Amino acid sequence: MQIKEKGEWKPKIVAFCCNWCSYAGADLAGSSRLSYPADVKIIRVPCSCRVNPMFILRAFERGADGVILCGCHPGDCHYSTGNFYARRRMTLLFSMLNYLGIENGRTRVEWVSAAEGAKFSQTMNEFVEKIYSLGENVRLGDLRCKN
Repeated sequence: MQIKEKGEWKPKIVAFCCNWCSYAGADLAGSSRLSYPADVKIIRVPCSCRVNPMFILRAFERGADGVILCGCHPGDCHYSTGNFYARRRMTLLFSMLNYLGIENGRTRVEWVSAAEGAKFSQTMNEFVEKIYSLGENVRLGDLRCKN
């Protein structure tokens, strides 16, 4: 990844991470000194199923260039079936975002366990590269939220 010079565009990326697996995976990545860009802002949620699709729409409205949802692997959710609900919701949301004109690459769902710090780091690096290639999100941006 290239280092951007001063004044160039830097993406704003929001990552919703479940408390039990993905957030712990991010912690493991940090303690293992595996790097991922500082452009990723992590929001800790109790379970991936607690992420309301409106949270993702609001993130885009407030200027996010990409949103990723990370949760436990299907079948390993600490709340039994939470990630199945999240997967179903996100499938519907992605089709709606497609209708609104938001590119497919701006959103992503990934299953990362607490023991997969390397996977978390790799996933975030790949996602940031994808957002850099797509450029700034201007489709859902609210003009009131711009500086």
